[in-house]
Amino acid sequence: MVQKYQSPVRVYKHPFELIMAAYERRFPTCPLIPMFVASDIVNEFKSEDAAIHIVERRCKLDVDAPRLLKKIAGVDYVYFIQKNSLNRRERTLHIDAHNETFSNRVVINEHCFYSVHPDNEDWTCFEQSASLDIKSFFGFESTVEKIAMKQYTSNIKKGKEIIEYYLKQMEEEGITYLPRWMPSITHSSEINTSSSGRPVSPALNIPVTASKDSMNCMDVVNSSGSPTEAMTGTPDDKLDADYIKRYLGDLTPLQESCLIRLRQWLQETHKGKIPKDEHILRFLRARDFNIDKAREILCQSLTWRKQHQVDYLLETWNPPQVLQDYYAGGWHHHDKDGRPLYVLRLGQMDTKGLVRALGEESLLRHVLSINEEGLRRCEENTKVFGRPISSWTCLVDLEGLNMRHLWRPGVKALLRIIEVVEANYPETLGRLLILRAPRVFPVLWTLVSPFIDDNTRKKFLIYAGNDYQGPGGLVDYIDKEIIPDFLGGECLCDVPEGGLVPKSLYRTPEELENDDIKLWTETIYQSASIFKGSPHEILIQIVEASSVITWDFDVCKGDIVFNIFHSKRAPQPPKKDTLATHSITSLGGNNVQLIDKAWQLGRDYSMVESPLICKEGESVQGSHVTRWPGFYILQWKFHSMPACATTSLPRVDDVLASLQVSSHKCKVMYYTEVIGSEDFRGSMTSLESSHSGFSQLSAATTSSSQSHSSSMVSR
Repeated sequence: MVQKYQSPVRVYKHPFELIMAAYERRFPTCPLIPMFVASDIVNEFKSEDAAIHIVERRCKLDVDAPRLLKKIAGVDYVYFIQKNSLNRRERTLHIDAHNETFSNRVVINEHCFYSVHPDNEDWTCFEQSASLDIKSFFGFESTVEKIAMKQYTSNIKKGKEIIEYYLKQMEEEGITYLPRWMPSITHSSEINTSSSGRPVSPALNIPVTASKDSMNCMDVVNSSGSPTEAMTGTPDDKLDADYIKRYLGDLTPLQESCLIRLRQWLQETHKGKIPKDEHILRFLRARDFNIDKAREILCQSLTWRKQHQVDYLLETWNPPQVLQDYYAGGWHHHDKDGRPLYVLRLGQMDTKGLVRALGEESLLRHVLSINEEGLRRCEENTKVFGRPISSWTCLVDLEGLNMRHLWRPGVKALLRIIEVVEANYPETLGRLLILRAPRVFPVLWTLVSPFIDDNTRKKFLIYAGNDYQGPGGLVDYIDKEIIPDFLGGECLCDVPEGGLVPKSLYRTPEELENDDIKLWTETIYQSASIFKGSPHEILIQIVEASSVITWDFDVCKGDIVFNIFHSKRAPQPPKKDTLATHSITSLGGNNVQLIDKAWQLGRDYSMVESPLICKEGESVQGSHVTRWPGFYILQWKFHSMPACATTSLPRVDDVLASLQVSSHKCKVMYYTEVIGSEDFRGSMTSLESSHSGFSQLSAATTSSSQSHSSSMVSR
């Protein structure tokens, strides 16, 4: 498996010329990197005006590997080829390196890039990326991979320290300024020698004028419609690696790389509505920084937030009076680590009465609002305490817990709440303090513990009786002066005391069914299943030409092809098939086909947009300005991977891709809207302004700055 690394952009608050002078002092050897034994120049080129300087070196490394492995490999040292392309005119340095030793067994490629900070010309930016692909190594592939990643991680950590070491050395020598390159009439002639002094062939692919627009990642980050516009709450010094430590915590270089790579993928597939780094990092931590697993659960959560408009919960949710009076929970200061503290007096709460009076949906919505408030408080505390705070502490008082809390519908509601919270708010619970656990608690714990993630369970501290009052109890985690009064402290706690919900407030199941707040059904989005050979289609009738059809959909599972067709005649509504027909429509439940099988493309209906292939996890928005009145059909179709053109056998990648979609089934969640041309101010304006953003996790969705006369899809 190919291992990849992508660094955040690191910032040196020194001019480019000083950084280059410090960098050159690393050669031919660097005592700060013991494994870097030596380096020899094999090619060197200077342009006539001295603006371009290209050096190719052969570097000798003493890799810290077991003696037995070196003996089996038959080498004591590993050699790398490093090519440095310095452009003094553009003030950039590109560094490309690859391994020479065992190149047929192990493929290592690294690219580093120094450039001027886009907002401060006296600062220098640095970033690097690398890949490792071990094809074979005498049966020690896993060992070699671990050694390589360990060595690389160690060198990454030292990189900035080495530059700063030589900068300090230069300062002690009185070198604090170096002039920038300026064009002049006379320059030294071209140098083209080897380390032995003998002439050699000039280096190939000489970038006489490096394209700053194409190579400088800062231009991408700061350009119009850039990802930075979609990520609010991020400080201005986002380009500095210090931002990661200040707002996200201590991460290893490989963890930083996972964050950067997952964020880049989201920028490509979820333009304008990706979450903040803190939220992405929670999902990475929940899956031990496995990018593929973290991406899967994060995409599912983003789709869930969008479908149920969870981002607007704090603005729209007003707890019913019953909750305000009888829900015994609330926020109470913070713990010793600065985490927001939530107090829940579960033992005093009438869970049966709340479920009977409000219904399961209202309780779920209230718990989600608590979690949303927790995210907001974590962000505030991060600013107040000057260190990253990404989780909160929950204190649960079980005094009064008894068998009535094990009422079956109440436990069912609790399990559902736990399931939803675990899936969408991972790594938000920093610590759970369970106090005064009675004898019935093990029964409740047996019921709920299987639904709680292993990493979350490790954060539970359970105290029986009054054990919490002594050493190792509350005082270890909460300042004495804020311990609630009902737990023996001196701080008045505003959390409601709970109590029995009057039966006069109970509602019948029929009333709850008809009048309950349906979190799962209050959504503008619809879901559909797509099967192989059975697309999902919706009909839009257009009365006036030049109307605008807009769409917003997420591919929840599998890969699909999106099409738009036009017909002058209305398709016949689908018939209700019985199970005896074994139809896909019956099995899918939400799959509708409108185009008659007897219709011919080009005669009965026409294609008005080029087909668009959409991958699993992608979020797609777009619009189409209609040229004719009539009937437009939006179609989502199962995407079958094409077989290799040179053989009748399928490719391995195609087979693996098809296996990922169980039972040849895809799922999409979609919303469409027709806008009059006079109201259309740009692609997705209406959808973006009201439904498509992740307001609490990122900025408002980026709006389009110009109208389009044809379809535009941003993925």
